[in-house]
Amino acid sequence: MGNRVRVTKETESGRNTNFKDTKTGENMTRSRFVKEIEKGNYQGYHVRVIDGIKTPCSNPDNSENNNLG
Repeated sequence: MGNRVRVTKETESGRNTNFKDTKTGENMTRSRFVKEIEKGNYQGYHVRVIDGIKTPCSNPDNSENNNLG
């Protein structure tokens, strides 16, 4: 499930701003992806507040292959 979402755009500082659901083909902004995670639509992901901004993150596990990237 972790490979379901890919980052498609990030800022120069490395903050992920746009995402693509590889299952549905849907493109999402960071805020839209956060809302979908909060609704429970993306198991395997959670939201953290980083520098005051809600940020989507992959749930931690033993694999680095399914991190957002």
